[in-house]
Amino acid sequence: MTKVLFVCLGNICRSPMAEAIYRAEIAKRKLDWQIDSAATSSWEVGHSAHPGTQKKLRQVGLSSEGLISRQITEADFTKFDWIIGMDESNVENLHGLAPANTTAKIRSYMSVVPGKETEEVPDPYYTVDFEETYQLLQEGIPYWLESISSEK
Repeated sequence: MTKVLFVCLGNICRSPMAEAIYRAEIAKRKLDWQIDSAATSSWEVGHSAHPGTQKKLRQVGLSSEGLISRQITEADFTKFDWIIGMDESNVENLHGLAPANTTAKIRSYMSVVPGKETEEVPDPYYTVDFEETYQLLQEGIPYWLESISSEK
């Protein structure tokens, strides 16, 4: 089973949206993957997904049920095969939090999207543009599926 963890700062906007999108995509394709999300910070631990994330997911027919913020743990770095941060700050924080025995590959979300490798998924908590976040996450799906599947 392939295990993928999506990470952002608070785990209420970008990473839970990615979790919901990828869970649906994985189910549709009948892949044996486990998808989860987490935060680098403890600020929003225990909170539901942001109302803007919930609204966007509803608009596209996805559920936000069960998307509760949690902070990444040391165990996540060996439990998951891939840990994908939404921006470079997330990735830097992940490298700083990673224990010496880390087995997960830590990457930035847009790093696999041709022509956009250095771009980031902007935080809609600040931009209030949940549509842009959704579109960027959608854009990355085929590239992440290919990248992760090819490295098995």
